[in-house]
Amino acid sequence: MTPAYIAFEKERRIAAGELSDVARAVKQLLDQRKDAAILVFNGRTSALVDIDFRGSVDDVLARLPKLAPRSDEEPAASVAPRGPGRPKLGVVAREITLLPRHWDWLAQQRGGASVAIRKLVDEARRASGDKDRTRSAQEAAYRFMTTMGGNRPHYEDAIRALFAHDRRHFATLIADWPADIRDHVIALAHSDQAD
Repeated sequence: MTPAYIAFEKERRIAAGELSDVARAVKQLLDQRKDAAILVFNGRTSALVDIDFRGSVDDVLARLPKLAPRSDEEPAASVAPRGPGRPKLGVVAREITLLPRHWDWLAQQRGGASVAIRKLVDEARRASGDKDRTRSAQEAAYRFMTTMGGNRPHYEDAIRALFAHDRRHFATLIADWPADIRDHVIALAHSDQAD
């Protein structure tokens, strides 16, 4: 299972876990070594996380980006005025655009348009769940590899093996990469099996 956030200094993993814990560890290292080059990644998507490390640890923690909840978590309470929907249940009204024949069909469905759309979305999610998880895992591994391994031996061949689902060849190609980078790439590439 991949951590929520992970920080690397060059080839070495220096922290992993919740964003506040990672930020605290990175700040402590930066206070000891001002020249340290550190990258912080979202552990699930491999997106780089921009953190302002000026000031004290408390200053850094106070400026951490406010993060949206994961799809399996309940959304945070909103301070915006309530509109249509049932926010306490996580139902939020948004606009969608459909052709008149779609609206006509939805109006005839038992429970109305909202119920029918939710059922259609749930059905589509179930039908494509494995493919979506695999694609997300590959994309996260690809983003991380491009940032941390783009100049490493066999990088291009490893990318091809990743997207060809050739896990054995993929592991062989990155076997000589630095351990922390290699291990995280493999965890990302296999994260589709965690759910």
